[in-house]
Amino acid sequence: MSIVIALLGLGLLVFVHECGHFFASLAVGLRPRKFYVGFPPPLAKFRRGGIEYGVGTIPLGGFVSIPGMHRPIPNDAERRFFRAVAEAPALAGPVERVKRALAGDDLDLALDTLDALEEAMGGHTLSPAALASADKGLTELRDALGPDAYWKAATWRRLVAIGAGPVANIVLALVLLTVLFMTSAGKATSVVASVLPATPAQAAGLHAGDRVVAINGQAVAASGIALHISGSDGRPLTLTVVREGAVRRLVPVAARPSGGVYRLGFVLQGAGLGPLEAVGQAFRVTGAVSRPGAGGRTCRARSGSRRRHPTRSGKGRTATSGCWR
Repeated sequence: MSIVIALLGLGLLVFVHECGHFFASLAVGLRPRKFYVGFPPPLAKFRRGGIEYGVGTIPLGGFVSIPGMHRPIPNDAERRFFRAVAEAPALAGPVERVKRALAGDDLDLALDTLDALEEAMGGHTLSPAALASADKGLTELRDALGPDAYWKAATWRRLVAIGAGPVANIVLALVLLTVLFMTSAGKATSVVASVLPATPAQAAGLHAGDRVVAINGQAVAASGIALHISGSDGRPLTLTVVREGAVRRLVPVAARPSGGVYRLGFVLQGAGLGPLEAVGQAFRVTGAVSRPGAGGRTCRARSGSRRRHPTRSGKGRTATSGCWR
């Protein structure tokens, strides 16, 4: 099941990435010829508006085919037509004329020679492999010589078409993080969401729904709970909580080290941020994880932030609604 979820997640990232390339290319006048999620052979495909859309068998990426990624050269003709020439030597002349035209600067002449080659091919019987290669060569070379070829476009158009893929992924990350910060992961509260089993918090009698108001008799805000626990260095801690309207003083317990940090073993509920603050947090987190060598915590331990530790609890659980202490 985890493999399926991972492939679906990868598919979403690939789809968004290729959509960035696809729509940006259309916007700057570079009309793509194919849009695929997954690599060929195709599981399913269809054509619409001169563009082939498909889902590939190999779910490890995708592509948008933009015509004329490089200026056509004589070797492109040699590569695509050598089978046809081997089976029909009379095609050697038309192919040579195509190669000479590609070596020069007269692109209109190159298009004319392709038309002449296609006409000459019609008079010969070629094997399926040779015919398929030749037909693909005709299509690729005509696309590369056409007015919407990538290599002919202004530099800014090419930059937009190529750069839009990564930008689309960044925008997706910002949107998802903004939604996350606006719902439950914006900042921790002092209310306990859950207590991990076989932990000091459970031994102290802490329950889900308790609101932590003091540690060792000192009033504490939500932002200070983690600091008090992690800074205890294993000394006994006494939590004071509000449970069903009544103030309760729990049994003293000592925090245990986990991943280099002292913890009691409970998770605090999270609360959403306002739209502007959520967007700001989304930009901050995206920038932090995008930096080369970024790792470890995704958020610093400060007021109004979510903390995620690189080393999780021995039970393999993480704080999904707040901060784990």
